[in-house]
Amino acid sequence: MTSLSNLLALPLAEKTARGLLHTPQEIAQQPKTWRGTLARFDHYAATLREFLTQAGLQTAVEQRPTVLLIGAGTSDYISRVLTILLRQKWGCEVMAVASTDLLANLEDYVVEGRRYLWISFSRSGDSPEGVAVLEQALRKYPQIAQLIVTCNPRSRMAEVSRASGRAFVAVLEDEVNDRGLAMTSSFTNMVIFGQCLAHAWEIEKYRPTLEQLARAAESFLAAASERASVLAKSSFSRICFVGSGSFAGLAKESALKVLEMSAGQIKTMSETVLGLRHGPMAALDRETLFVCFVSSDWRRQQYEMDLLREIEAKGIVASRLAIGPKAAESAVAPLCDNYLAIDAEVADLYRAPVDVIFGQLLGLYCSIEHGMKPDAPSPDGVISRVVQSFQIYSEIAR
Repeated sequence: MTSLSNLLALPLAEKTARGLLHTPQEIAQQPKTWRGTLARFDHYAATLREFLTQAGLQTAVEQRPTVLLIGAGTSDYISRVLTILLRQKWGCEVMAVASTDLLANLEDYVVEGRRYLWISFSRSGDSPEGVAVLEQALRKYPQIAQLIVTCNPRSRMAEVSRASGRAFVAVLEDEVNDRGLAMTSSFTNMVIFGQCLAHAWEIEKYRPTLEQLARAAESFLAAASERASVLAKSSFSRICFVGSGSFAGLAKESALKVLEMSAGQIKTMSETVLGLRHGPMAALDRETLFVCFVSSDWRRQQYEMDLLREIEAKGIVASRLAIGPKAAESAVAPLCDNYLAIDAEVADLYRAPVDVIFGQLLGLYCSIEHGMKPDAPSPDGVISRVVQSFQIYSEIAR
């Protein structure tokens, strides 16, 4: 049995007492639920394609809308993971803009006369920023097409959208509406739904990719669980995640998972592979675990390998771990202490749902090792499953 399967096999009373009722299961269920999310997309496909067509995605390239991907925290990292894929597949400008930025600067992101499609990702659909941005945009900019992707059919964002009659709401299956504090299966399933959106008019071409991802995740879960369990028992006070392109968003999400579930007992950071040298490397020390997401692209791999060599030569971390394609293992493994291979021949733009499982598991085991309850790791209520309401300012007071 793996460390994860041991947690899943605990008696119900013990799971509840230790705060392990939801999070381990929500991590473990991901490959199965991805197939369900593809089926969910199929349910929406015809009307969703019509909505996207009306938004302008099938017009001439120069007439297509600017797409803003919107979310807060983990939902923002969903956007960052999907940006390049959607830009490539839709042939238009796509930007990730956090709702935490958009709320206070709404007018700065809207150019008069330009066509827009805004896609909001939100597990709960009740994030104060997400709700406020949607309400204000529907009121001030009714011409903007709005698509909401959520895991909660009764959310405030879903209610506002349906009431407006001017927004499309896609609700994922209830089982991926994570009950634990940290978003795990909700993150990967909204990423999968975003990948489906990228292939909205050619979904049959995406099905083999989804199946490869699910099978790779099923085999990766065991290896990632064992390695994460061992590393969590080490005396790391800091963990640094790095990645390039879509993996930069993945690095941010992995760092957040460890930070959240350890209640800040382990300090985390994330950077791009080439960005780390520009100052952030100063934060690394001999109590740092360094994690690098390795590309399947040869050119990007060279930068990643150079960074691993440099960190080894400088002796500035306690341990180096790389996660990457099986084909790169022979080249990259000698440059780090551990290499976790992803057994799927898919492009980098699709891999995030598999790779992030390591970050989720590391967060889970670090939470346990630090005496936290992973389902609710913030005993003093510093953070919560849904951000608490706060004052929303819609107009400048004069």
